[in-house]
Amino acid sequence: MTDRPAAAGWRAPFALLARLGECALPLSLLLLVQRFGIAAIFFLSGRTKVEGIFTMAESTFFLFQTEYALPFIPPVPAAYMAATAEHIFPILIVLGLFTRGAAFALLGMTLVIEVFVYPDAWATHLSWAGLLLPLIALGGGRFSLDHIFRIP
Repeated sequence: MTDRPAAAGWRAPFALLARLGECALPLSLLLLVQRFGIAAIFFLSGRTKVEGIFTMAESTFFLFQTEYALPFIPPVPAAYMAATAEHIFPILIVLGLFTRGAAFALLGMTLVIEVFVYPDAWATHLSWAGLLLPLIALGGGRFSLDHIFRIP
């Protein structure tokens, strides 16, 4: 007698849980949740940089001159670029339109923030990357405009 059937016995509840998870949480649903989660983070950050619909706040320019100062882009263009990116790319991601490109752009932004602005916030940035990387690799899923328009 081998211990194989006994080993399968204790694994059975875990196998059942895995099967239930696969049925209840299809990949497209997980990608949809990831899209909304990462989009909310960046869009809400973008909203702190503007007043009204899209008027740059004076505090934004101050932040890009001091705390967010980058070594390769002057503060004013950097402020406009960041605010624009934090509005446009999350909207595209929520729609699932050009998902891979938008996620790649936000990953690039995350890397710039990690390296040049908040290097000690690596855990937060890693969690953002954890949401963005599957979107880059897999796209927006079935519940996306990419799927409807057959955009890879």
